[in-house]
Amino acid sequence: MNAYNKGSLAVQERVGVRELAAHVGRSITPGIRPVAAAFLEHQPMLVLGAADAEGHVWSTLLTGAPGFVRATGPHTISVATTIPVVDGAPVGTIALDPRTRRRMRLNGIARPSARGFTVDAEQVFSNCPKYLQKRELYAPDLATPAGVARRGAALTPDQERFVRAADTFFLATVAPDGADASHRGGNPGFVRVDSPTELSWRDYPGNAMFLSLGNLESDGRAGLLFLDWSTGTTLQLSGHAHTEYGLEGARTTRFRVERTVEIPSASPLRWSRPEYSPANPSLPQDSA
Repeated sequence: MNAYNKGSLAVQERVGVRELAAHVGRSITPGIRPVAAAFLEHQPMLVLGAADAEGHVWSTLLTGAPGFVRATGPHTISVATTIPVVDGAPVGTIALDPRTRRRMRLNGIARPSARGFTVDAEQVFSNCPKYLQKRELYAPDLATPAGVARRGAALTPDQERFVRAADTFFLATVAPDGADASHRGGNPGFVRVDSPTELSWRDYPGNAMFLSLGNLESDGRAGLLFLDWSTGTTLQLSGHAHTEYGLEGARTTRFRVERTVEIPSASPLRWSRPEYSPANPSLPQDSA
């Protein structure tokens, strides 16, 4: 199985990193190695990227006691959750540990199960810690229940401030041959709110795979997840995205908001203030 689809190959060619991407792509395997299985079983959260039954793409935070995600074989993981999945749907997952600045991605096919769902792995790989903020995990807040979901079609002023203050978000994308969930990080302000229905961000240099941008080449549907690390509130956005390519490799992704879901205290996990990644590029206001 080729590590990359046509969209990713096209972006790699446009940016001039085909050889580097081919080298990096050798790290993508269909199997879950013992070190990857051990990493998964220690994680209290997993981000799921997938389309719902109506075709809208979402990035969703799943949490649980360590072990709620576990490998049940060399090619399958099991996730304990009440979040439904579409049987046979392609999904992307990312397990990110701010404590160690490690992350692992697993993409495959989802199946409902007695404890939640399973994923038959097709792509498994780790990413470098670039743009990943370090945080310490406090004791979970089990006394505060999740609030009522607030749904909309555009960002409220409070949600605009939420996005502008973010140093991290998760991006879900899809393509004819699968789905992907990835991480984006930077100093607060790296995501711009251009209007209540329009966001944009610079695409920082990464691992040269271009899985997310490659998916957007063929299918513009996308889902974003923002997390308030201190309160557990989540903000999910579903819509469409495209990438604009400028001079000297500059890239900007623009996202059109179509649906919003904000859930107060959606996660019981409570994290410390961040230690920003030294790889984060400076923003204009950083040096003002």
